[in-house]
Formats: sequence, C-alpha cells, structure tokens
Amino acid sequence: MSELLSSKPSLLGLTLEQLTAVFQEMGEPGFRAKQVMEWVFKRRVLGFDQMTNLGAALRAKLAERFTLRTMTYSTVTGSEDTTRKYLFKLHDGRYVETVLIPANPALYGGASDRLTLCVSSQVGCAYDCKFCASGLAGFTRNLTAGEIVEQIVQVEALARDRIDNLVFMGMGEPMANYTNVTTAIEILNAPWGVGIGARHMTLSTSGVAPNIRKLADFPLQVRLAISLHGATDEVREKIMPVNRKYPLAELFDALAEWHRKRKQHLTFEYILIESVNDGLDQARVLAKRAKPLQAKVNLIPYNTVEGLPWKRPSEAQQDAFQAVLLNAGVTATLRREKGHDIAAACGQLRLKQETEEGIIDSMIPAKRITIGGGGD
Repeated sequence: MSELLSSKPSLLGLTLEQLTAVFQEMGEPGFRAKQVMEWVFKRRVLGFDQMTNLGAALRAKLAERFTLRTMTYSTVTGSEDTTRKYLFKLHDGRYVETVLIPANPALYGGASDRLTLCVSSQVGCAYDCKFCASGLAGFTRNLTAGEIVEQIVQVEALARDRIDNLVFMGMGEPMANYTNVTTAIEILNAPWGVGIGARHMTLSTSGVAPNIRKLADFPLQVRLAISLHGATDEVREKIMPVNRKYPLAELFDALAEWHRKRKQHLTFEYILIESVNDGLDQARVLAKRAKPLQAKVNLIPYNTVEGLPWKRPSEAQQDAFQAVLLNAGVTATLRREKGHDIAAACGQLRLKQETEEGIIDSMIPAKRITIGGGGD
C-alpha cells in the first residue's frame, strides 16, 4: 500500500477538534470528523477507500492530504517470558522500537492480565544517559503525535490483542517532546480514539523539571515516573548529564509541586549498576527522598548493553538495597528485567538495524544536542 511510507500528516495524530476544523475548512459538515474517527480507531481501516459512508470526492480529498500509516513493520524479537520487541521503519528510513510486556503483578498493581506497551517518543535521544542504548547513535528527531499513536495501533493488530496499559519509557525523553506526547495521550485516552484510561498511562522522564511543572496542570490523570538512578547529585551526574541542567534540588522542587497539585503517587525508576549507584548509602538517601512524596521505588538490575561497561549487581546486593528501602517504610519492588535475553533495553534493536543498513556508521555517538530549557 503506497500510503504506508507516506510523509503526509497522519490522521492518527489529529484530535477530534482538529479534524472537525479541517472538515469545516473544506466546507464539509463537522460531523464527518466523528465518522472518520470511527473508521480510523474503531474499525482500524488501512485506506480511505474503505470509508464507505463518505463520498468518493471527499475520500479523494482526504487521501491527497493525509495518510493512515507512516511506518511499516520490520521485525519482532521474542523472549522466553513472552516479551516482544517490535521494530518499525519510519517514512524517512529511520527505526523506532516498541516493546510489548505481559502482566507483571509486582510492577503494575497486581493485575494478572494487563498487557503493557512500552512506547517510544523520539528517534534516538539527546540526553546521553551513560547506561542507555537509546542515545548511542545520538538524537535524530521527535516522533509526531501520529507516530506515537500508531505504535499502539500497529502492535494491537500484530499481537491480535488489546493493550490496556502504556508506559512512555521507550526510546527518547518524552518531556523533550512534550506537545506531541501530550497530544498523543489525549488521542489515546479519548472515547473517540483508542480509549485507554489515563490512569493506565505512565510518562517517564529523566527529570526535565520545567515540563514536570507543566504536566502538573495537564487535565488528564496520567501517572508520572522519574528515571532517578542516583540519590545524590554526585552519583547521578556520573551517569545522567541531565542532572547538571536540573540538579536534584530543582527536580524535587518540581516533584513537590506535582504531588501537591495532583495528589498522585510517584514512581522512581532506579537501575542498579554495580559499584556505581548500588551502595547502601544511596539506598538510605533514596528512602529519605521518596518518603515525603509517598513515592514507590522500582528497582531494576542493569540490563546489559553491548558496547557499555556497566554490570548488574549480585542478587544479594540487589536484595540488600531493597531491604533498606522497605525497612524505612518505602514501597519498593525489585524487577528482574523481562526481555533481558532479547536485548530489550531501549534502543538496542534499532541500533543494530541502522548500523547494518549503514544509516549510522558505528556505536559511536553520531549527534548530540545541548539539553535545553525544558523541551517544547
């Protein structure tokens, strides 16, 4: 289908209000927007010619102006525990990853049948976290709202199942693509859209403090997770350059505002790296930071990335770190990573594919950008 690799704007990235305005601009009645959304999100059609309650002339106008797909399925890698990583090729030849994760009661509230999708928000990443594969080849661009939404639509079709939980923890920094991410969340949540509950969406950030404050006023009750990975500035700056722009004092001031306005619990994601941030002194400071915010700590032993020197701590050290938090009255889970055997850490599959195709020359960072004042 020629539409599959089109660079035209995607209908999947428009809100109902935006599409209604498009129809009014075209001299068509606004109710046509609801009809189109029904075809796009409920019936999941792949071509405008299938929208049979629209006239042929109108279908032709829509096909000339918009597309229904902007990425093509490339490959899927599975693991023994049924985690699946999907690789999609974008219209510009770059790749993006999306990971489908089966139920994990310890992590996602005890539900036994929840199907979670880990969604990407950028091609690559500029934030250069030292343990992460997403930024190894540098930053390319933001994903559009349509490309974000399409990840869910395509994976549901490929998996033949409904996704009911989303985590924006894939490739990229969601808070650096704030406008497209929040537009996608609106579409994903809306009854005319994908229809996933806002409380079943978690947005993860490395700590872009200004946009955490902005998200505190966002009307939908999405959850917030912080990629913390260090309890003191000294430790965190070694592995997360964002901490130099937004040190922990500024980050936690923004989190206090979030907590005050939203009355929602936070999650701290904390990757345990041997001899870097797994000391029990870090655990004690982390407990003091988490408790006032009623934050849950999700401990994740480091997931090996080819070309990076880090190692995961022993299971005994992992357990000892968790015990410090639990003894301090902090809720803490220890997530021994699903997908470890399929290189499920964000960015690895995309990096391999783009290297093989000559899009990037090696695992040496190809492009870096300066971390700005809070994304868009």
